[in-house]
Amino acid sequence: MLRDITLGQFFPGTTIVHRLDPRTKLLLTVIYIAALFTAKDYISYAVMAVALSLCIIISKIKMSALLRGLKPLILIIVITAVINLFYSEGTPIVEFWIFKITYEGIKTAVFMAIRIIMLIMGTFMLTYTTSPLALTDGLERLLNPLKKIRVPVHEISMMMSIALRFIPTLIEETDKIMNAQKARGADFETGKLTERAKALLPILVPLFVSAFRRAEELAVAMECRCYHGGEGRTRMKQLIFVWQDFVALAIGVVILAGVIVLAVMGL
Repeated sequence: MLRDITLGQFFPGTTIVHRLDPRTKLLLTVIYIAALFTAKDYISYAVMAVALSLCIIISKIKMSALLRGLKPLILIIVITAVINLFYSEGTPIVEFWIFKITYEGIKTAVFMAIRIIMLIMGTFMLTYTTSPLALTDGLERLLNPLKKIRVPVHEISMMMSIALRFIPTLIEETDKIMNAQKARGADFETGKLTERAKALLPILVPLFVSAFRRAEELAVAMECRCYHGGEGRTRMKQLIFVWQDFVALAIGVVILAGVIVLAVMGL
């Protein structure tokens, strides 16, 4: 299960999606999320599905990687769908005890599950096609106006980048610790929920120790390289908008506008 978590991973490539400015991809992700939550019915969701599919095809990211990233979240998706299935008002289809399944509930549950799946896959595309360093630079440049009100933009961007960078590392470390514990006779897969939760406690201590050790090593490495934050810092790669970025943003805005129109029309 741990190996199925792919958040924070970066798949290098030379496609047009990989070459887009990180600021463009961040803005497109925001536009995509806004459009996804604006979508109301079949046609709107079909438009969003086509847009996401085209992005996946162009970026040449394997569908198996996206589906593997969804596996740890299946339980959350199912619970969300079930809650919407039983607690949505409308025309009843089946009633038993205190539960009632309605046509509107089925429709809402299906759309909610699709929305969560598409939301996760769309946000995964951002980290799959953008390196952590480029993501940090792009986020910092977008948030630059907040420096005027003394918001520590660079520090926030750096922390987010480091967090994304170390998600795969911590997952790998957890997997190693679990395998070591299993070799010593630990059982994480059988017994009651409380027993399985208690069995995980021996994993948390070495995991926290490892995380703090890595954090200290990273801090020492940054100090040795005379890192002093964002002031006066130069970049090896300068971020420059090119025509592909403007075209991509224009397409994103058109899709958002189209979904808004479809939502207003009830389609």
